[in-house]
Amino acid sequence: MSQKVALIVGASRGLGLGLAEAFLARGWEVIATVRNERGRVALETLAGKGTLSIVTMDITIAEDIERVRKTLSGRRLDVLFVNAGIANDPASPIESVPEQDFLDVMATNALAPFRVIGALHGLMATDGVAAAMSSNMGSVSGNAGGGWDVYRASKAALNQLMKSFAARHADGKTYLAVSPGWVRTDMGGDSAPLDVETSAAGIVGTLVARAGSGGVHFVDYRNETIAW
Repeated sequence: MSQKVALIVGASRGLGLGLAEAFLARGWEVIATVRNERGRVALETLAGKGTLSIVTMDITIAEDIERVRKTLSGRRLDVLFVNAGIANDPASPIESVPEQDFLDVMATNALAPFRVIGALHGLMATDGVAAAMSSNMGSVSGNAGGGWDVYRASKAALNQLMKSFAARHADGKTYLAVSPGWVRTDMGGDSAPLDVETSAAGIVGTLVARAGSGGVHFVDYRNETIAW
């Protein structure tokens, strides 16, 4: 049986780095993207843990995405996971958020992931999984307390776009919006209850379990369904 391949987009730190390590631990080949040399240095610490290659790409730059598509031409991807997420000041209510802040968060969290998935979709195995990092805060029905207005909106937009992309590509592949839980990362903060290793291992287990099932789903790192 050939070695399975996971492309982790945005793997230089935090959950992206954790996902790369978790896939390597399962014996997968990992192709990991970084934006700069600092990110490459962090990933190189995993070099002895399995088959790892590192590619430079900024998902907000169309030319970078096209270059990576050409670089990977002819490869087969069993998992394509886009780990993208930035946030503005979580305390800023939507009515007072600067327009550029809104545009930056939306472009990075909702638009750019589907430019990547759209460009690389043709490389996916027939039973492959295309996934993007969402959040429980992307659940419209689950928003009881507000806050994080723009971030919430960007992840809800990502979820909606995942459903639209899957509907347009009714091809048997599996499409997932994945919530990692509240994780101790730069964004999650030190008081978060989950460590990166637990969340990343759970996400990888979920991706593997869902492979070949088809359809589009909003799930968390425990493979439990979240209400849209």
